[in-house]
Amino acid sequence: MIIAIASTRGPKVDAVKKVLQSIRGHLGPGPEHPEFLTLTVGGDVTMPRTLDELLGGAQKRAIRLHELLRSQKKAADFYIGLEGGFHTVRHSGEDQVFLQSWAYVSNGSVGYFGSSGNVAVPEQISREVMLRGRDLSEVIDEVASQTDVRSKQGTWGVLTRDLLTRQRSFEIALTAAFAPFYNPSLYNSARNSNLAGAGTSTEGTPRRSRSARRGTDRKRR
Repeated sequence: MIIAIASTRGPKVDAVKKVLQSIRGHLGPGPEHPEFLTLTVGGDVTMPRTLDELLGGAQKRAIRLHELLRSQKKAADFYIGLEGGFHTVRHSGEDQVFLQSWAYVSNGSVGYFGSSGNVAVPEQISREVMLRGRDLSEVIDEVASQTDVRSKQGTWGVLTRDLLTRQRSFEIALTAAFAPFYNPSLYNSARNSNLAGAGTSTEGTPRRSRSARRGTDRKRR
């Protein structure tokens, strides 16, 4: 089994490897230990600030990875895109900025979304990123008085005193995104019965649901 990852960063790659250890037995026959391909593939924005940018970034990374490997006459069993960033929720007339991680997992024909939980972003950080347009990686290094935080514990670790790290947030997102592949009978049944369960998409735009979200591996038009 070949797993292609649209990143070479440690927290993302390590998250994929850890999740595959736990779900490998549910993904069908094949070698016990998967082969991992890691390539640097970007999304459209360097710092997502909306849910659309978060989902779009994860999906586009996976699709572009698939296209890149196909151009090299290579293939994988799964193509994975991971994205993290901010989004804003308006509640009781006030805006609250949250940090969230997203995963998109595709088998080359169909893909699904999964997300981590959310953690509130302190105003001193959200102001710099959302209002002043600075990149989170730069801001969080200043706040933590460290260098290259995103390649280690990430903003998640800084905000939660390492109780939740960047890698762990991606593990949660990946476990959710892989669900339709390691639990196919339930998701296939839902689709065949025209239930909302996994959701469907047209032209690469997913319907949103609370759990895994389904997309198609087609470019947005």
